[in-house]
Amino acid sequence: MSRRNRMRTQVLRVIALVVFGLFFLTPIAAMFEFSTRGNGLNAARTWVAWTSILTYPDLTDAIKASLALAAITSVAMLLLLLPTMVWVRLRIPAIKATIEFICLLPLTIPAIVLIVGLSPIYYWIALNVSDNILTLAFGYVILVLPYAYRSLDAGLSSIDVKTLTEAARSLGASWPAVMWRIIVPNIPVAILNALLLSVALVLGEYTFANLLNYTNLQVAIALLGRANAGVSISTAVASLLFAFILLMVISFVGRRRAPSLTAAATDPQYLTAGQRT
Repeated sequence: MSRRNRMRTQVLRVIALVVFGLFFLTPIAAMFEFSTRGNGLNAARTWVAWTSILTYPDLTDAIKASLALAAITSVAMLLLLLPTMVWVRLRIPAIKATIEFICLLPLTIPAIVLIVGLSPIYYWIALNVSDNILTLAFGYVILVLPYAYRSLDAGLSSIDVKTLTEAARSLGASWPAVMWRIIVPNIPVAILNALLLSVALVLGEYTFANLLNYTNLQVAIALLGRANAGVSISTAVASLLFAFILLMVISFVGRRRAPSLTAAATDPQYLTAGQRT
């Protein structure tokens, strides 16, 4: 690439970054300005709305519930999806397209339709198991499947899963060791991206919780907006900042150099030999 082309690419990159940055940051800046606005025309800025976030018991409980749902959904999604995708690639690659279709199906079904189908199940769960808000994790796993599948599929496509698995098994590694010490270390960015998308979706989900009469973070913000708009807006900005910081942390962790494929497949440190287990 010539120097002129490189300069042109850099200029276009900066312009795109500035344009999209303004597009996303302007509404957030307006929300921040509103949440710190004092009473009166020339009133000084105040942080009352921000310091009052944790003084609302319902809002505090909703924040805790949403964080717990995000953690449960992310772990459940990973435990369900990653071993299934690896097994399909190794044993029954003919149904890979079917698995992909099933995982991407929630994208084509509106959330309200999913709730209509899941409401009888949640009614039964509420009567016979528990009416806790954490049961929403079952529905959220369905919602995050399309995004998590695409991320994990891109990561698995970048490595030779079959060769690595056969090499590890030939050295005596168990299947859990293959997953934990061979597959996972070679696709850290894909896993982190899937986790990030899952957390972001759960923290921003409103329809499921509202129509099933649960109070998560977004429902609490909507209800609080009728009583105190400043606290409601400050909570929304805080949740956006939390997601942004989480993205930066995951991006930083993803830059750490993963072990090479050859080292991962042959280094005994990455394997749990049957003789040692």
